[in-house]
Amino acid sequence: GFAAQIRRRRFPAGDTLFAADMPWPWLNVVREGLVKLVYLREDGSERIKSFIAAGGFFASLAGLAPGGLTTFSAVAMTDGAIEQLSYTQILALGERHLAWQKALRAGIEHYGVRKEKRERELLMLRPEQRYRAFMQESPELAARVPQKDLALYLGITPVALSRIRGRMARAAQAEKAAP
Repeated sequence: GFAAQIRRRRFPAGDTLFAADMPWPWLNVVREGLVKLVYLREDGSERIKSFIAAGGFFASLAGLAPGGLTTFSAVAMTDGAIEQLSYTQILALGERHLAWQKALRAGIEHYGVRKEKRERELLMLRPEQRYRAFMQESPELAARVPQKDLALYLGITPVALSRIRGRMARAAQAEKAAP
């Protein structure tokens, strides 16, 4: 059955689960740990697409397509574990069972909403607004993600993030001091 086909994989912090430009026809479910999805630029610098914590899932849509290749890398930020589900098998189950079709649609909708939100934040919000939104929506991640990775996710430099945090701390102190 399908459950017997699920690949379980443990990984240490720093492990690359998959690299860009490789076949990877798997839907990945994070069971333990934290994973970052990363675009590598030609100069070797990173841009962080997203963070996926336990309970989340990820895939490269380009990598799921027949003969497709991933467009980004998945890197373990902590020790952890994933389950890899064959996308080909999921599609075949969707062809035969309405429940699987509904699950596929729900997964794609969840992914699309997440992508649209991220795109809007990057295009419409100033860096400080993006930082505030992240802190409000993902306080548990904020405590676990190194500042340099958070800055890359926000699309700013670590120095710019440090300045934003400093301004916010000074504003909070001034607010406390006000009568």
